Amino acid sequence: MQEVQMQGVPLTAAVLLAAALGLISPASAQTFSSSYTSTAEKDCRTVGKPRDGGATQVCPGKSGLVVVVTEDDLRQTVSIGPTAAAAAKEPAAQTWFAPFNSTGNTVEWRAADGQPFAIIQRWLIADNDDVDKSGTPVSKPILAVTRLPPGPVCHVAYIDGQANRNANEVARQAADEFTRDFKCGKDDVKVVGEKGAAVKLAKH
Repeated sequence: MQEVQMQGVPLTAAVLLAAALGLISPASAQTFSSSYTSTAEKDCRTVGKPRDGGATQVCPGKSGLVVVVTEDDLRQTVSIGPTAAAAAKEPAAQTWFAPFNSTGNTVEWRAADGQPFAIIQRWLIADNDDVDKSGTPVSKPILAVTRLPPGPVCHVAYIDGQANRNANEVARQAADEFTRDFKCGKDDVKVVGEKGAAVKLAKH
């Protein structure tokens, strides 16, 4: 196979030269990838004292991090840290949706050059204005993008799971573009893509 030439310079050398001169941005040179872990009960361990209507579970994550899922009064929070104690102190541990809600068991870890910087997780939020024949609120899907250490752990973006047919791809793009520069406590959580009932419930 012949090596591709660019004005007499091997392409690989030309790319290296362009990168050295700043003609190629670091972001464009990064390789983004996804991997997955589980928060299913069988894959986690319960910590702390049992309480009515709630529990805290610690689940294995990536790169030495753990996922802490806390449920109380039919509402969940999800936080990340090197330990359960550290995760409990993060802003994400104090961020919940007002309606009853639950999370999916799959956590998508978004990484750049193998280093995770965000997670994407599907939530179901009860819509009290939309009930089924039995009077039970219909749950609406939303994807939440959460930034990871170093720095605070907090929600960065919400993507409506029904209004966007390609919600997973929209969430990945939001994670790649916004997460690492997001300032927890200063920046507002972004609503990315088409808006639907789920994001309205999340932002209410």
